[in-house]
Amino acid sequence: MLRVNIKNDERGLLFKDGNYVKCLQPGKYFLNPFVKYSFLKTDVNKPFDSADKNINIYLEDTELQKELTVIDVQDNEIAIHFEDGKLSDVLSAGKYAFWNVLKKHDFIIVDKRNPEIDPKIDVSVYNHPNLLGYVNQHHVMSHEQGILYYDNVVQKILEPGRYFFWKSPVQVTVQKIDLRQQQVDMTGQEIMTEDKISMRLNFVCHYKVTDPLKVIQIKSFEEQIYIVLQLILREYVGALKLDDLLLKKQEVGNYVLQKLKEKNSDFGVEFLFAGVKDVILPGDIKEILNTVLIAEKRAQANVITRREETASTRSLLNTAKLMEENQTLYRLKELEFLEKICDKIGNISLTGGGSLIEQLNTLLSRSE
Repeated sequence: MLRVNIKNDERGLLFKDGNYVKCLQPGKYFLNPFVKYSFLKTDVNKPFDSADKNINIYLEDTELQKELTVIDVQDNEIAIHFEDGKLSDVLSAGKYAFWNVLKKHDFIIVDKRNPEIDPKIDVSVYNHPNLLGYVNQHHVMSHEQGILYYDNVVQKILEPGRYFFWKSPVQVTVQKIDLRQQQVDMTGQEIMTEDKISMRLNFVCHYKVTDPLKVIQIKSFEEQIYIVLQLILREYVGALKLDDLLLKKQEVGNYVLQKLKEKNSDFGVEFLFAGVKDVILPGDIKEILNTVLIAEKRAQANVITRREETASTRSLLNTAKLMEENQTLYRLKELEFLEKICDKIGNISLTGGGSLIEQLNTLLSRSE
């Protein structure tokens, strides 16, 4: 007799003349050696081993079916396999059977034609080594919004965060739009004023995107903003004379910003600021303006000089009138000038008798 011993964590697949007969439960079996019996011991902790035979042959055994969990994965699917609630592996297209004797087997069927991952699936599963080859991920930064495409068709807007998608026949792309404040620089823009003076302007404009879907509908987005800014600037500056432009640089920025705000919805942006950085004049015009400026400053200086001279003369006249009316004041003024003279003279030689003060007094009395 052929003796067979099946343990608790094993099952035996019995074959007769190469054909499957039945499943042997744990226990001891004695087989007739004169019959062409063969058997295969399988570990119930491992996937069901079909011994290179079609699995459907075994599924005709109703008793065996009770101990198996069977899953049939289609061509457009993958199955995430969990053993006792823990991710075990990922199954591609095919038919699989697992012993449910000692372990519980669960599956999540994924249709690869829909690349969006079911939110019911825990995020921690995506980073499992067995799933890395089946998942793509995209990051949208805090200052961005993402536009999701399936096969180049817009699906929706993605807010900042991390997104996972199944690798599938559907091409998944995410276009990122920067929502931070951005700047358009217009440098050396040549414009002619109303009085036919050609000059160059450096202009700056600030904006930020508010509607990403509108932005992607505009080809050469920044270039078109630049052209609109250029046209508005030419329209306004072309109606000003040079002197008015130099005086109203702030008003130019305000006017351009107001006109740009009217186009916020057209571009899907919010214009925040516009202003003139520099006005660059031709060399000959600059020389003329410098000459005019120098003449104006000289005229202003002459006016101030004349004003001061007039005030000084008026002061002297008032002083003379006071001294004429008051001899004491006149005498004090003489002594004041005498003091100034003495400060600047090193030696004074006088002849005759008397002290220095007396002789000076004599000189002053003679002059009277």
